[in-house]
Amino acid sequence: MSEEVLGRPLPLDAGALASLVRDGLFLRRGAYVRHDVRQGTAYVRHGAECPAGRDAVVSIGAFDGLHAGHRALIAAARREADEKNLPCVVVTFDPDPDVLLAGEEPSSRLLATADRVRAIESLGADAVVVLRFDEGLAATSYQDFVTRVLGGLVRPVSLHVGTNFSVGAGGRGDVRALAAYCAGLGCAVHGHDLVTRGGSPVSSTRIRGLLHEGAVEDAAALLGRLHFVRGSVEHGRGEGTAFGFPTANVRTSRVDCMPKAGVYACVVCDGRRAWPAAVNVGKPPTFSAPEDNYLEANLVGFDGDLYGSEVSVLFARWLRDSRPFDSTEELERVVLGNIDWVRTNLGSCGVGVDA
Repeated sequence: MSEEVLGRPLPLDAGALASLVRDGLFLRRGAYVRHDVRQGTAYVRHGAECPAGRDAVVSIGAFDGLHAGHRALIAAARREADEKNLPCVVVTFDPDPDVLLAGEEPSSRLLATADRVRAIESLGADAVVVLRFDEGLAATSYQDFVTRVLGGLVRPVSLHVGTNFSVGAGGRGDVRALAAYCAGLGCAVHGHDLVTRGGSPVSSTRIRGLLHEGAVEDAAALLGRLHFVRGSVEHGRGEGTAFGFPTANVRTSRVDCMPKAGVYACVVCDGRRAWPAAVNVGKPPTFSAPEDNYLEANLVGFDGDLYGSEVSVLFARWLRDSRPFDSTEELERVVLGNIDWVRTNLGSCGVGVDA
């Protein structure tokens, strides 16, 4: 096992744990003001003007996960915007076009739309536009997308996209076609090479595959942050509490990308404080009825009541497969061993994470 988490050496001190959570949940942020626009919603930095009708540098993509490649793309747009003293506007879609066009499994989302907006905001975009991706937008030609959809938002002086990007009916608006069309409009198109790690391109599909294998550390390296899911804390079976440690049973969204079933070293955050935790993903095999499906978090250093709260669960390390146990005593011994690893390496108490 690696002796660090995203460059932070183990064991983590309180400051390292707090920064891991703040960075992972995009808690360092200002404030966007929401505006309704044609075909979607615009989020504009507080104090800035809505960029409608103004020259702007634009980056376009689905940006699910906001991984290293997405960050590089938006950073390039931000640099050009600064050089030209123009706003940097990021355009994305909800839902991800792959859900409608490729029939992608619904349980594959790396970031909810609200988290995606916060993530893009953390990179310094002046505005984020979330377009509703429906059959009408899917059937729009790439020429109409540029002139009518984008043109109804801003006057793009340049577009930053990935080399594999395409837009418009049938995906005909690839980088080459966009560049040829936009040249006549005085708009440059920059197709950026995909960022690679380990000899392969960084992509949302690759990250989902790693998560489905339980490789949360490898996924974090490509994301540049810990993968997380959000959910509400409900009353559970109570076995963890009976063993002497508090347990939060978290119901998550069915569309979020959940790591492979197993036990993980995690951090659970309620937005103000965060606690190290050993988390079981999937059906607890020793106690569960077939219809049960819990994400169980055994919290370290927690004393209180989270029932009804929304929490985020950040995945730091794979610990072991889930398996049934022959006795409650064996289960308790193994679970306490997992918690001991978490306590030793991630910390023995909660930390404040208010930005």
